[in-house]
Amino acid sequence: MRGNNVLGIIFPNVGDDSLSELTSLRSMGSVPFGGRYRLIDFPLSSMVDCGMSKIGIVTKGNYQSLMDHVGSGRAWDLSRKNGGLMIIPPFNTAGAGMHNTRMEALRGAMDFIRHCDEEYVLLTDCNFICNIDYQKIFDFHIKNNADITAVYTKGTAPETTGLGFKFNNGRIVEAEFVSDEEADYSMNIYFMRKALLERFVNESVRTGENDFEKMLIMDNTASLKIMGFQYAGFVRVLDNLKSYFDSNMSLLKSENRKALFDKERPVYTKVRDEVPAIYGLGSSVKNSLVTDGCVINGTVENCILSHGVHIGKGAVVKNCILMNNTYIGDGVHLDCVIADKEVVIKPNKRLAGDFSYPIFIGKMIVI
Repeated sequence: MRGNNVLGIIFPNVGDDSLSELTSLRSMGSVPFGGRYRLIDFPLSSMVDCGMSKIGIVTKGNYQSLMDHVGSGRAWDLSRKNGGLMIIPPFNTAGAGMHNTRMEALRGAMDFIRHCDEEYVLLTDCNFICNIDYQKIFDFHIKNNADITAVYTKGTAPETTGLGFKFNNGRIVEAEFVSDEEADYSMNIYFMRKALLERFVNESVRTGENDFEKMLIMDNTASLKIMGFQYAGFVRVLDNLKSYFDSNMSLLKSENRKALFDKERPVYTKVRDEVPAIYGLGSSVKNSLVTDGCVINGTVENCILSHGVHIGKGAVVKNCILMNNTYIGDGVHLDCVIADKEVVIKPNKRLAGDFSYPIFIGKMIVI
């Protein structure tokens, strides 16, 4: 089957509470990652790469940053007269309100979903970092004549509650919530016919049930053919600040970058027109990702620097994530620090965290 027969639905606010340091002023989908990307870039790019041309982003709150980033969808070739990208805010229809679950979000987005002509729908969150070939999921679903296909991975389930699966010949026969234990756990990516999703949403209106996983999977393992599709590629789940730090740091290994940024499936993002990074006399940069617009006059090691970061003379910055327009003064020493946008560290300050407990500095804070 072709991707242009699939409607994409993205939930950019799922997981906000687990990464509250970074989502107090933005949604999970607009959290920066890897120096130049936002988390929503990964599911959005995977959808576009497999030919999907109509995608709805169901927002909840703090979505100004997300709107600024995705805009009309031009960076993903989704700025179109027919189809394209649609941002669906809360309270977008009469009777709709602020939602707390995926099912409530879907109820608020039903006018958009009903008016779409696509036969199938793909639902995903933004707190899993991966680059999936969705076409393989579509083919797997059709080949197995499944009612629902759930994507899962093997490993330690996230601290935030996730759904763990048990199988019989690839079919999910049992699903239960797991946390911080080895399991085959859901990546919160689900594929099904749009008509079936509409049936679930209408049923939730009638019964008042808001638990998406319970209605979709847990209550239907016997009555529906729910297949599990295992994703064995690069994947990281963000369920706390340490996992965010570790996931970014993992990109400093070339094998992880190659696994995530597949040339056959590009990851697109909003392009900023910046001058190349400038390296001053006596500067030193080792094993770091440096984005356009940076000015480096000190020492940088094992770091990820976003657009417009300034590193002063004599400054030593190690094992840090510095977001857009962060200013590091002369003689500053930083180790294991995450600095949000437009942070200013005055000269000769010293801040040191640990790999197990990085220091976080909020947006626009001056130290």
